[in-house]
Amino acid sequence: MTGQPIPVIIDCDTGVDDALALLFAVRHPGLDIRAVTCVAGNTDVDGVVRNTLTVLEQAGAPDIPVARGAERPLIEPVRVARHVHGQDGMGDLGLPAPSRKPVDVDAVTLLRREILASPQPVTLIPTAPLTNIALLLRTHPEVVRNIERIVFMGGAVATGNATPVAEFNVWHDPEAAAILLTAGVPITMYGLDVFRQVVVPAADVQRLRASAEPRLRLAGELLAHRDPATSGDPTPTGGLGDAGAVCAVVDPEGITTERLPVEVSLAPGATRGQTIVDRRPRPGESEIHDGAREQCLVDVALDVDVERYVKLWLTTVETP
Repeated sequence: MTGQPIPVIIDCDTGVDDALALLFAVRHPGLDIRAVTCVAGNTDVDGVVRNTLTVLEQAGAPDIPVARGAERPLIEPVRVARHVHGQDGMGDLGLPAPSRKPVDVDAVTLLRREILASPQPVTLIPTAPLTNIALLLRTHPEVVRNIERIVFMGGAVATGNATPVAEFNVWHDPEAAAILLTAGVPITMYGLDVFRQVVVPAADVQRLRASAEPRLRLAGELLAHRDPATSGDPTPTGGLGDAGAVCAVVDPEGITTERLPVEVSLAPGATRGQTIVDRRPRPGESEIHDGAREQCLVDVALDVDVERYVKLWLTTVETP
């Protein structure tokens, strides 16, 4: 990367892989983290705030403002993922309580303030359910004039994880995801199709876990937790997960994207929360008979250079 650092705001539900994203973001010289906002998702919102502050402290981050956001989706109840991320949302690693405190304004207020105050347009990186972002866009639509792009971890072209077709972040708050797609700014969807591919080799995970540096040991333990299928293995591989979306901001050439129509299924039932990505080369019978519907065009990540992003993440996190 060349030139000035990219001003970014991370909206997260920390979360094991959100923690990996934060560990990377605070170390990369090409990113200027203006704020971090917290939303319910992987665990309850108060747990997310605690985990976020803990990770920033462990990472030796500067005094980045952190704000508490929505404690539940717009319509749905809270449905946390403790079965994946542990009871505390951070792999139950027994991390100390943070000495840092969140700012005394809510997430939407902080988002508006930092976006409008930035001398350069801000890139938003939501790695969580999109409730905070939807509330921001509906409450303060003027912010879009200073948003460069939204790169969100969410959705799936093929297979879901929360349901057969829906990815967790979008499924957790489908209405919020639908609002995001109408933001009127460039959007990149870093979905499960690439999310699942970026895996750190076992030898690298083992090296991090054995480090004398607490920050690197934390990274290794988080990576080890991310592979429940090999939880008994002393040297498991580890998925970067949400951290890949931050890598995509730093190094967009590492993903292959296609500009495609995307919409979110809001209907009750088996498809609720599905990101419907239209990859057809031509209109079908529906459009021929009923007319084309307006759909949002999104840069959808369809492939990723795994080795490139693993190297980028490791080099950044391990640089003294």
